[in-house]
Amino acid sequence: MAYDVITMGRIGVDLYPLQTGVPLQRVTSFGKFLGGSATNVAVAAARLGRRTAVITRTGDDPFGTYLHEALRGFGVDDRWVTPVPGLPTPVTFCEVFPPDDFPLYFYRRPKAPDLEIDAHDLDLDAIRDARVLWVTGTGLCEEPSRTATLAALAHRARSGTTVFDLDWRPMFWTDPDAARPFYREALRHTTVAVGNVDEVEVATGERDPHTAARALLAAGVETAVVKQGPKGVLAMSRDGRTAEVPPLLVTVLNGLGAGDAFGGSLCHGLLSGWDLEKIMRHANAAGAIVASRLECSSAMPTPDEIDAALVAGAVT
Repeated sequence: MAYDVITMGRIGVDLYPLQTGVPLQRVTSFGKFLGGSATNVAVAAARLGRRTAVITRTGDDPFGTYLHEALRGFGVDDRWVTPVPGLPTPVTFCEVFPPDDFPLYFYRRPKAPDLEIDAHDLDLDAIRDARVLWVTGTGLCEEPSRTATLAALAHRARSGTTVFDLDWRPMFWTDPDAARPFYREALRHTTVAVGNVDEVEVATGERDPHTAARALLAAGVETAVVKQGPKGVLAMSRDGRTAEVPPLLVTVLNGLGAGDAFGGSLCHGLLSGWDLEKIMRHANAAGAIVASRLECSSAMPTPDEIDAALVAGAVT
């Protein structure tokens, strides 16, 4: 049976402070969580009842073992999560200064194992048959992951729904100009592109949400989704449909996992055949719920939690 969602990209261990408003040098206790944007999207979709798997790599170490156990616990298939001898599993620290300051510190040296995904090891039949394939911009930043990501996209040949999470992380690139040719190539094979204002600017050179959405459509996608933070989200389709949805009221604790919850809900809504506005409202609510919680993966909401937030018009 084909997977509902296969994601491909980052995985790691999130070590998040259990104290808010405190700089790292003064934090005394941390929580350990499964992390990585593509992985969190798979978890979020699984929480909504979807059959999901992730393609990624870890270190051959205790943190790698932890990530396998966590994936299974969340109901995500880990068959394509393989170890890379000699490279440590990445860890990520953050600082939590609500409502809008969450500095991230990635420890991915000398190289992150998830950038060692090799095209020769891909299960191309499963990738082609998945109802949704989700890839990320980070997967394009180094070889062999870059070639593997583009090979997966090309083999899929826009069958089903193929989502490109623009996922711009400047610390993984020399500058935006280095990323743009690979982003353009990925967009050629993509049916849905999703990113925030900074990310769509890297992909298109345009920062205005409506202009950037039209540029993404011109680059080949069928649906462009531009997340605007406190201004909500804009979605635009090639057939002329547009949805612009305001955010839900929420007291933000940690905004770092909100985009991944949004992504898992986006996949769920696309698979459900919902109209564009319903997809955006549901995804907005999923993101808001996670923004109200400290962690990412284990904070992903259930269908009932999202429904309750939509009825209330706020996260309570």
